[in-house]
Parts: sequence; structure tokens; C-alpha cells
Amino acid sequence: MRLSPLCLLAVVAGAPAWAQSPEAPLPAARGQPKFEAGLGAGGGFLPDYPAAGQNHFQGLAFPYIIYRGEVLRSDDQGLRGRFYNDDVLGVELSFSGAFPSSSDNNRAREGMPDLDWQGEAGLALRLTLWRDRETPQRVNLELPVRGVFSTDGTGVRYRGLTLSPELAYERLDLGRPGGRFRAGIGPIFATGRLMDYFYRVKPEHVRPDRPEYDAESGYLGTRLQLSYRMPVTERLSLVAGGRLESFHGATNSESPLFRQEWNTSVALGFAWSFYQSETRVASTSSPFD
Repeated sequence: MRLSPLCLLAVVAGAPAWAQSPEAPLPAARGQPKFEAGLGAGGGFLPDYPAAGQNHFQGLAFPYIIYRGEVLRSDDQGLRGRFYNDDVLGVELSFSGAFPSSSDNNRAREGMPDLDWQGEAGLALRLTLWRDRETPQRVNLELPVRGVFSTDGTGVRYRGLTLSPELAYERLDLGRPGGRFRAGIGPIFATGRLMDYFYRVKPEHVRPDRPEYDAESGYLGTRLQLSYRMPVTERLSLVAGGRLESFHGATNSESPLFRQEWNTSVALGFAWSFYQSETRVASTSSPFD
């Protein structure tokens, strides 16, 4: 949905996994540290919610840990539990999230409850449709199904489910050794509970320009997202990302909270790894693992 801290900053945090100085051997030759710790930060100009009419700057700084285990991994692709993985098929835990949004700063939602921090967790199926090991690059079809939860810091509430199939292209060592480019496009579908969270207008929140509305499950929108991570040194990396979302034909386009058929997001971040274990993870058959 929104360009999220977990989507963007998990990439930021994982950047040193591929980072290297020009003199350092490639990860394939020496492996990668099994454990890393560092500091990451990022920010962007992001829409307040899907199909919102306003964007605001959001930022986050955080410590991070990278662990490259056989099953559980926290790396450049986020937090993952790899139940099955080979050159063609993968089944993993999948996580994402989104920043909160204050209704006081959004004209369409003025007087309504704020949108809280959101987290998503579920399973994702990855099918590799094509790969070139020499480049290396690949095209995946990814099928994540996630439950969505929100919190204001005092409790957690379940908000529904999302299904977001995506066709993704990934290229390693683009621009310089350790650079990683990713582009993905796909639709998003959500249950009525999550649609209500974004688009429902209860009777107590009705205004002359904001009639009552009860949202329905279905098609939320389509997103195109791009990211590029570039190592500066063996311990410092930069990342840039962007997202273009289309809400043409969305199920809840009649909601008074639905304000724009296009949303754009841009974000920048960095990661600095201040600790890397001497224990290395042996290279696998896939440079994308």
C-alpha cells in the first residue's frame, strides 16, 4: 500500500550485506557475515493512505540486526522465514508495514480517527520465471498473502487481509559491484475490513462534503515500485526508492475519502554497519539468497 518503513528500510538495513570496497573480493568468493549490527535511517514524501489527496514527509532512524541463518534470515530482502527455497520455487514468511497518518493534517479525514502504525505478516510464494546467472538477474512472480494489524502503542487491532501478486525484476551488481536494482508491478486486493479502515465514513463523521460510506472488499489499486541500493564502502550503503500507484477502477472509488486516482512516493535512506561477525555464511548456488 503506502511506501512503508519496512519495505524501504528493510532494504536500507540489509544494504551492507552486499556492500564492499573496490579492493574487497565479491561476496561469492568470501561469503557474507552471518551476523551484522548497524544503524539505518530513511525518509520520504509519501501519501497519507491509498488514493489520498495529500502527501507528507515521513522519516525513521533505527538500529538494525542482520542474521543469515538457514531458515530465519533478516537481510537485504527484509525479515524472512525460508520454509523452502530453490532456483525455481520459494516459500517464505513475508512482512511489510506503513507509517501512521494524522487526520489533523489531512483535509479529507479531518475530525476522524488517525491511521495508526500498520504491520503486515503472512506467507509468500516465489516462482522464478527466468534467470541469468552470469549477469546476475532474474524475473519472479511473487504471491504474498498477509494479515494487516495496526497499533497506536497501547494495543494491536486486526485490520484484514491483502493479496498482492507482483511481477518483479531484480538485477545485481548494477552500476558497481554490490549494487542492486529491483522493479515490481502488480495489483492489490484487500478484504472489507481493511477497506473500511481506509475508506469508511461512519455516521458520527459525516459532514456536508463527506457523506456516510461503507467500504467493500475487492480491488484496491495497482502499484509500480522501483528501488536501487548502492554500496559506498564495505560498511556504508545508500538506497533510493519510488512508487507510482494507480487507483483507476478501484472498488471504493465512490468513497468521499478517495481523492486521487494516482499517488506517487519517493524515499531515500542509508545504512551503516558498525559490527560484522568473523563467521561467514558460505555462498549458495543462487546469488539472490
